[in-house]
Amino acid sequence: MWIFTKYGFYSAVCAWQGDGRQHQPVDPDRIMVRARVESHLTALQARFPQWLADCSIQSTHSTDYAHRLFVPKAAWAQVLSALATETDYDNFKSEVATHQGKSGADYEQALHRVWSVMHQLQND
Repeated sequence: MWIFTKYGFYSAVCAWQGDGRQHQPVDPDRIMVRARVESHLTALQARFPQWLADCSIQSTHSTDYAHRLFVPKAAWAQVLSALATETDYDNFKSEVATHQGKSGADYEQALHRVWSVMHQLQND
């Protein structure tokens, strides 16, 4: 699943068993949270240390998502629940701009492009 939050963009899928390398069987109890920008994962960890502080970020430039965080599925469910509970804004892109400021300008612009593509899908 893709998750866009004020902290960043994530792709969450089941991790592979063992060391998490590709071509292993899927581990249904562990999630691989992937990000294109490392600071998106560190922001998520900073916001939810009770569930993510013990998870280390693995970075490599040989994969489509350069940064990965391996999380027990139960902990990931807690993070998603907390993200839903803390939603208190009426415009997501504006909240990202407010929350991230100048450092998140690239992310905010990417959100506008995603919005536009999905808007076109609605109109097709």
